[in-house]
Amino acid sequence: MSDLFNKLLILRTPGIGPAKYSELVAKFGSVDAAADALGRDTAIRDAVMREMECADKLHIYYICDTDEFYPANLREIKNHPPVITARGNLHTLTRAAVAIVGTRHATAAGMGFVAALAQVFAENGCAVVSGMAMGTDTAAHRGALRAAGDAQTIAVVAGGVDYIWPLENESLYWDIVARGVIISEMPVGFVPKSTNFVQRNRWVAGIGEKLILGEADLNSGSMATARFAAQYGRQIYAIPSHPADSRGMGPNSLIQSGAAKLCMGPRDFFDNNEKS
Repeated sequence: MSDLFNKLLILRTPGIGPAKYSELVAKFGSVDAAADALGRDTAIRDAVMREMECADKLHIYYICDTDEFYPANLREIKNHPPVITARGNLHTLTRAAVAIVGTRHATAAGMGFVAALAQVFAENGCAVVSGMAMGTDTAAHRGALRAAGDAQTIAVVAGGVDYIWPLENESLYWDIVARGVIISEMPVGFVPKSTNFVQRNRWVAGIGEKLILGEADLNSGSMATARFAAQYGRQIYAIPSHPADSRGMGPNSLIQSGAAKLCMGPRDFFDNNEKS
């Protein structure tokens, strides 16, 4: 309790993120010493206590990067979140994972393809990771949930794990809580800002062993997620789309440049001994 409290005390101090957190702990030699060095701001301490009490009431868990449920791939990334919150089935975080992302404005055909692909991954014991946005993300989560059993999908959100966004995905949110897991690095109750979505994309890319890009514009958040995946040394696949459609520019450009392998369907992953 004390160790977690002090970690949150550091992370909830304005201006401190994962990188600064690591610097402070290294400088002072321990989490406790770093927390003491920041002083005893009563307002921050009270806010952390309220957050932890709220998390307990909502059955939200804190997972430190030293815990068994912390995603192994995420732990390997420099300046990963020292503490994440989770709501749902924590065992989902211990499974092999594939990230599937794409535009919010996906075509019906594109979403159908993604959903079918996600279902096959889930049926083969792989958790599908996405950002719970409309369009491609929703199709990925829904497709994974078609598979029997639990621990099928991971939603990485930009706000607190109790903050449902977009509101149109409220039913999906509760389905994931029941049969997968929602995670975030942000405080419980936090309402996201635009910059938080960029950071969310980093962790989506980091958790997956592979990243599959669906329909996406060239300058989209999904393309940024693909770039993060490349930085982390992940295998990247792209689903081709019609060249006259701007939503095909992202995946088509990655295939053309050789930055991504061509994804034609489940056979690319499960008929060639490349199971996740």
